[in-house]
Amino acid sequence: MEEDKKEHITFKINEELVEQVQSLINADNKAKVFEIMDEYHYADIAEILEEISFEQAIYVIKLLDSEKTSDILSELDEDIREKILDNLSAKEIAKEVVELDTDDAADILAELPEDKQQKVIEKIKDEELKADIQELLAYDEHSAGGLMAKELVKVNENWNVTQCVGEMRQQAANVTRVHSIYVVDKDDRLIGRLSLKDLLMAPDHYQISSVYIPKVDSVHVDDDAEEVAKLMQKYDLEAIPVIDDDKILKGRITIDDIVDVIKEEAEKDYQLAAGITQDVESSDSILELTRARLPWLFLGLIGGVGAALIMGDFEAMLKDHAVLFFFTPLIAAMAGNVGVQSSAIIVQGLANDDVKGSVNTRLFKEMLLAALNGVILAMFLLLFIWAWEKNLYTALAISVSLIAVIIVAGIIGTFVPLFLDKRGIDPAIATGPFITTSNDIFGILIYFWIAKIILQI
Repeated sequence: MEEDKKEHITFKINEELVEQVQSLINADNKAKVFEIMDEYHYADIAEILEEISFEQAIYVIKLLDSEKTSDILSELDEDIREKILDNLSAKEIAKEVVELDTDDAADILAELPEDKQQKVIEKIKDEELKADIQELLAYDEHSAGGLMAKELVKVNENWNVTQCVGEMRQQAANVTRVHSIYVVDKDDRLIGRLSLKDLLMAPDHYQISSVYIPKVDSVHVDDDAEEVAKLMQKYDLEAIPVIDDDKILKGRITIDDIVDVIKEEAEKDYQLAAGITQDVESSDSILELTRARLPWLFLGLIGGVGAALIMGDFEAMLKDHAVLFFFTPLIAAMAGNVGVQSSAIIVQGLANDDVKGSVNTRLFKEMLLAALNGVILAMFLLLFIWAWEKNLYTALAISVSLIAVIIVAGIIGTFVPLFLDKRGIDPAIATGPFITTSNDIFGILIYFWIAKIILQI
């Protein structure tokens, strides 16, 4: 595409540009708006459209040609794109999607209501493209099939070099970037890949079967998108072919699609760690944001009530040793912090497939680490309280409690994400309020229990 031939410096949107575009649209100066938009990459235009009003965004979309607006739509925020698509006819949307790669076209159509989706598909005149999009829409969006594009370059093992080059030229016309050349047999089953260097070096009469490389990584159409991302990340693949049960080549997944998967997973994990139970954005309604946040806030409320009840059981001890009360927030904070640190490391390791060995080994290592950290921190705390209170037993009670609390918090922070992962639950949930709240309760209980033993109350 012409867009890919342009060189672009890092685009930074500014208020002056936005006001200029708005002024020109309000004046209905189509020629000038077109001239300005032609200067920018489609991703930059998408950023501009997100800053102007919805009606003005529609104006720009209808002004520019479909070759450019199709890419702009794919870059827009989902909520804005949904509103724009609602205001375009089935015929107008069809003109946009035919300019996109099949995976991007399917993604946009998947956001439409079923009835409008069908109307758009009916407006697509290219029967092969129509069939490809319908096939992609049938796959789960979180699977390799839902992620792949149908555009690729494949050659038959029975072709000779001359025929192969001719066929590749025709296929490459429909492929934005040729990452790999796949080799199939007469039944379209994937059997290997072709090195461009080997192809160029081979005599014209040679058959592809004598020069192709039989080793090729592939994924199944039903494989989870996250597993595909891990595979491509591990082996530094720019693209990977997708096959079905019969090993028939169905499509390919490219690195740009994988970057989107990794980004979405990171955003989801970040929200879970912050105690948000569903995918939301700052632009969502107050009701949607409340539904996402309230469950974990309610858990925090229960945790706080539980901690208050525990402290109530030690009311008599607190009357005689009021200093214990002042260090309760410190104990709770240390328990929560250590638990989150431990769980964050484990969750990161699970995400990157770096967690190896048995659970017991991990727990033992974390226990030793927590004990070392606890002893170092407790020594400083012991000296501080002793100097402040002039009471060795009180200082000892609080310091020993801190060591115990840190060790238990480390074990819980390690065990919970490992346990959740074994049960098929996203372990990222363990880095948020769940760990903090549970460790607060356990921490306070251990704190007062040890203090009671040492102070002999």
